[in-house]
This record gives sequence, C-alpha cells and structure tokens, in this order.
Amino acid sequence: MATVRAAERELMDRLPEGALMQRAAAGLAVSCAELLGRVYGARVVLLVGSGDNGGDALYAGARLARRGAGVAAVLLSPDRAHPGGLAALRAAGGRVSQDALRDLGRADLVVDGIVGIGGRGGLRPEAAELARAARESAIVVAVDLPSGVDADTGEVRGDAVRADATVTFGAYKPGLLIDPARERAGALRLVDIGLDPPATADVEALQHADVAELLPRPAAESDKYRRGVVGVVAGSARYPGAAVLAVAGALRGGAGAVRYVGPAADAVLARFPETLVHAGPPDKAGRVQSWVIGPGIGDESGALEEVLAADVPVLVDADGLRFLSADQVRRRTAGTLLTPHAGEAAALLGRARAEVEAARLATVRELAARYGATVLLKGSTTLVADPDVSVPVRVNPTGTGWLATAGSGDVLSGVTGSLLAAGLVPRDAGAVGAYLHGLAARRAAGPEGAPIVASEVAGQLAAAWGSVVG
Repeated sequence: MATVRAAERELMDRLPEGALMQRAAAGLAVSCAELLGRVYGARVVLLVGSGDNGGDALYAGARLARRGAGVAAVLLSPDRAHPGGLAALRAAGGRVSQDALRDLGRADLVVDGIVGIGGRGGLRPEAAELARAARESAIVVAVDLPSGVDADTGEVRGDAVRADATVTFGAYKPGLLIDPARERAGALRLVDIGLDPPATADVEALQHADVAELLPRPAAESDKYRRGVVGVVAGSARYPGAAVLAVAGALRGGAGAVRYVGPAADAVLARFPETLVHAGPPDKAGRVQSWVIGPGIGDESGALEEVLAADVPVLVDADGLRFLSADQVRRRTAGTLLTPHAGEAAALLGRARAEVEAARLATVRELAARYGATVLLKGSTTLVADPDVSVPVRVNPTGTGWLATAGSGDVLSGVTGSLLAAGLVPRDAGAVGAYLHGLAARRAAGPEGAPIVASEVAGQLAAAWGSVVG
C-alpha cells in the first residue's frame, strides 16, 4: 500500500488541485448509476467521513443529483467534511441529512465514504450503527474499500461496512483481495484515474496471460521422461480415495508420467491404468523430478524423511504436515512447497484457527519465513508466499466457495506437484496450480453454481488448461 500512496502523491503533484478527486468521483458516480439502473428519482445517501473518501462521495453525489437523484449526505464529522465536495453537492440540489436513520431507511443506494485506505481498526459505534442500517434496506457501494477493513492486510478488527460493490481507484488494494475483508467488498470495480502501476507490490494476482506464459508445453522432441515425472505418496487402507484424487490431479498437471507409491495401488490402477505404481519405499520407486506427499497417509509417516532427503522439489500436504519440522525443511537444498489449510497452518504455528483466518496474509508470510519454504495457504482466498519477504505474495483470483468439498485439496496437491516436476519453481507451481484448480471448479459448478465433488474438479482440469492457452 505504501507504493500506491506514493504513486497517488506523485500523480497529484502533476495535476491541477482537485483533479484526481474529480476523476475518482466521476468513476464512482458512473458505477453508482449502473447499479441503480435509473438515476432520476432514486434516493441516494452518502455516509461522509473527514477524509478524501468522503470528498469522493460528495462529488459523486453531486453528479448523481444533477441527473435527478435525491441525494442526502450524512456527515459523521460535520466540521471536517470536504468543503469543496459539500459545496458542490449543495449547488447540485443535494442536502445534508437531518435524520440519518430515516434517510437510510428510504434509500435505494448508500455510498460508504466513512474512512479511506489510511483507516485502522473497526468503525466507531456511531458509524457502525449507520453501516448496519444501510445494509438493511439499500445497495451499499464502498469508496475505494469498505470502511473498517485494513487496506494492507485484509484484516477486520471490529465492525466494518459490508458492501455489495466496491469502486476502487488506480490499483487493487490487498485488503480487497484477501479475506476476511474480501467478502465484505462485494463486486469489485476498478476506475482508471491515470495512476502509474507501482513497480513493486506487496500482493499480486496472476491473470490468464501470466498463467499461459508459465504453463509447461512439450517440444517436438519431448518424451514422457523429459516432460517430468512426479512421484505421489498418498492414501492408506483407510483413505484410498486420497491417492486416487492426488493422482488424478497429477496426471493432468503437465508432467509426462506419475509414479504412485503407497498401499492404494489397486484403487489407483483401477481408475488410472497409465499410472506407474511401486510398493515402496520411495527411494526405490524410480527417478522422479518432484514428490507429493501427505494426502490421506494417516499415521504412516515413515516415507516423509526419505522424500525430504531427495534432491528434487517436494510438496507436503495434509497428513504429511503433521510430522514436519522446520529443521527438516531448512536442511533441504531443493525447493519445498507446503500447502496447509487454516487448521493445519494453525497447528504448524501453535495458534488457534481463528487467529489464522483473521490474519491470513501475516500467517502465510510467517510460515514461509519460519520453514524457509514456499507456502500455499488454502482457503476462501488462497495465498502463495515465498520465504523471501521482498517477493510479493500471490493471491489466487479464481477460487470459489464450491471448492470447500472433501478431496479438493488432494487434487490441488497433485496438479501442483506435476507442475513442479515439469520445471516450475515452487512459487509459480503453487500459483498456477491454484489458478487452474479454481477455474476447473468453476467449470464443474456451472454458470449458476451447483455442488461439486473433487473428482469433477479433476475432470475439468484439461478444459481449464485449454481455456488459459486457447
């Protein structure tokens, strides 16, 4: 966020006074009009704080008032409201509310301009009451980000606005991409205000073009071994399905072959006869370019030490994480990718799960630093962190709530491990694997969204891959 603030200051220095705010207000007003459908006769309430977000809201309200909307401004700090914005609103026919709760109860749309990206902590009681009242009866549009959320981390420390849409300016803020703040932002709309994208960022999200460039593609002379072989240690007598799902993901992840080691070989071969199987141990199974270990292995931890001793990238997931120590990982010379969900991350750090879910960005960075490994933190927003703190954390933009289903993490481990075998570094493999996994889940769920199972996600991976490169 420091880079965004610096870019905004540099742009303001080059523009006439107030020009940047007018650009933001124009984009905000257009978005509000689109959400209303019909502006003339609509009732709009502005929740106005003392900062620039309040000024944006007032100038946008003036534009809507000139188009025939009835606009009332609720001033939370009347003595510090933006004077130019307030004068513009009044000149356009808008008014200052004398009964905030009554106006909110009649509103068609409410604009949240209470606090901006510099806000810290939750809303004060008066503002929290207004935010709750707005949510009960109207469409809520946040200016730049919902008031009460942390722009830098996505954390929510107290009451915060829950918006139907957020209109943000110049660049996406980390708090708009990371839960728990993300789910309070609603639909995101980015307004171009002429801001030069920062050269560096704390958080980034891959797009189709980025993923297409990273995906491995076989050359004319490739054979299955040159494309990479991924080894999978997964499943047990109790959880044979975990092995089947991890192999399903691995077969569709870009490597040329999959070696399976474990007690679920019969189940794996019955579903995927192209798999190379071995009874074990892993170091006797044949050459691989990466290992995936952990899904469904239960208490069978004996193979973990052998896999970690291999001089190839290793992905550790699920049950494998229960037996892992930071010293084991730090001794490795090849890359390591850990893929915990929030509960597993909490166990690795000795924290409560709620603490992890409330501070996902801080958690993934701490795990990566402590273990000296790349960490993919699964969940409502999947994050991928490099152990080098100067490298931006990647946020996966393709996830869906329908992925909260048994076995979906096993599929993700397989496809990501296959990408490691095909030559991607752990950070790229994690981000690309999560991207394809999310796309596949969306395809499986359909355009309207419907319950899915993990095997359906695996079945859609090829189509997801094709949609990226096509």
